[in-house]
Amino acid sequence: MFWRKQKAAIERFHPLHKALTLERAFAVSLRRDDWEPVIQSLARHTAEVRRGKWQLNRRVPGVLVPMLRILASDMPPQGTLSVAADMRGHRLPEKNGPQYDVPVRPPITSMKQSYAMDPWLRMRAELRDGSVLELSVTDRVRHRKYRKRNPRGKLKLKSKSKTVQIVQVTRRLAKDAVVQRPGSPPPPWIRVRVKPGKRTVIRASGKFPGPLEEQAMIDQILHVSTEPFRWTPGRTARRTP
Repeated sequence: MFWRKQKAAIERFHPLHKALTLERAFAVSLRRDDWEPVIQSLARHTAEVRRGKWQLNRRVPGVLVPMLRILASDMPPQGTLSVAADMRGHRLPEKNGPQYDVPVRPPITSMKQSYAMDPWLRMRAELRDGSVLELSVTDRVRHRKYRKRNPRGKLKLKSKSKTVQIVQVTRRLAKDAVVQRPGSPPPPWIRVRVKPGKRTVIRASGKFPGPLEEQAMIDQILHVSTEPFRWTPGRTARRTP
């Protein structure tokens, strides 16, 4: 059989690693220490699998694994880390909205536009201080198809896409936790909302032109994640993996 050694290697992977290889997605909740076997299995992928169709999306080692390690480092052993990773891309029909006409000017004669929303990473971690952190990373892709008349009068059908990456972070503090307004405002590209109560909820969000490289994506996630921690006295978020 062709590729039998690589197929056998995939069968030996952790079930979540196998799901990312064959199905490109998984959603699961595990205790903190139960994620380490997943990470160790993912680390073997490049050495054991070479066929292109079975390669991991570059966001798995570049974003998912570093974020697993960052969140796990601030969790108690009994804490639960939930992850929904979807590396199938934004072209699936269920991720794309309807097309609609857009007003145009010559030399463009007609244009149709649609949006795709691809929430490719969602994580929820129970932290050591009793708070709960939730984060999501979404690609919002604008598709445009249009007809354009060139100088010779010939109509041509063209298309283009533009991606914006949206990072949203929510921190639900422990009951009756002390909240203190930071001494300085957040950067202008980060929006912060605070909902007071017995369990104060702090939400931060940012938008970035994309797609970003993996390290740049990690940096932006951590920049946004810093803001909810600035409202807790004596705490700062980690800014580097």
